[in-house]
Amino acid sequence: MLFVIHCIDKPGMEAARAAAIEGHVAYLATRPIKVVMSGPLTSDDGARVVGSFFIVDAADRAAVEGFQAADPLYRAGIWATVDVRAFSKRVDNRD
Repeated sequence: MLFVIHCIDKPGMEAARAAAIEGHVAYLATRPIKVVMSGPLTSDDGARVVGSFFIVDAADRAAVEGFQAADPLYRAGIWATVDVRAFSKRVDNRD
């Protein structure tokens, strides 16, 4: 089942995010669940990272919440909000 994880950083977390990003990338490489797509959310001009976005394939919400709670960015207290939603893909135009 697909889920979207939408995370918004707390203000002023640039240094903390930079310190935790290596651990975050390493954690994603362990593939605790299938990450279909992920990346940073940015300001409209692309100059600042303001959050994180994931589409994951997992058995259930509990697996997604466990994945998210173990993420080094979460553990470092970077995110002000984390929203997890089930997702029903209807269109996929990626080439």
